[in-house]
Amino acid sequence: MKKGGYLDLFLTFARIGGLTFGGGYAMLPMLQKEVVENRGWATEEELLDYYAVGQCTPGIIAVNVATFIGHKEKGILGGICATLGVVAPSFFIILVLAAFIRNFADNIYVAHALAGIRVAVAALVVDAVIKLWKKGVKDLLGILLFILVFVLSVAFSLSPIWVVLGAILLGLFYGRFVPSRKSGVK
Repeated sequence: MKKGGYLDLFLTFARIGGLTFGGGYAMLPMLQKEVVENRGWATEEELLDYYAVGQCTPGIIAVNVATFIGHKEKGILGGICATLGVVAPSFFIILVLAAFIRNFADNIYVAHALAGIRVAVAALVVDAVIKLWKKGVKDLLGILLFILVFVLSVAFSLSPIWVVLGAILLGLFYGRFVPSRKSGVK
């Protein structure tokens, strides 16, 4: 299941970076397929952990996750290869688009194409949320935390950093004072 070295890391993440529209969240289904199912570079739980950490560290989630996975597989150079792979397609596509964007900005067909892309990305994000739910929400505390975070995020536009830090503290507190909880932590 595990494949190749540095070039495989670069090419895999270049394919993910080049074929995913909508950023890090829309990238999750492709990461699950390539990194977890096809390559075995991470488990689903590890991928969720990388996403959580990537969410609350500076930078782009997709770049952070690629760096984590590359580093896990091949050390520092692997992290660099995966990072360059995920960034390269966007860099070159943006470079080309920047040269022509003024010519097409008001084109009705371009506007409709972008509207279609936004709908497709929304569907991919919903798919990723369902998969994350199945792996991450396992008990009543998880359901209550999900509802609390969702309400706080929607009502107060709460920063993901505070959400993740709050969840960490709650998990530590709950794990410390309610040790019988089956959280999946070994």
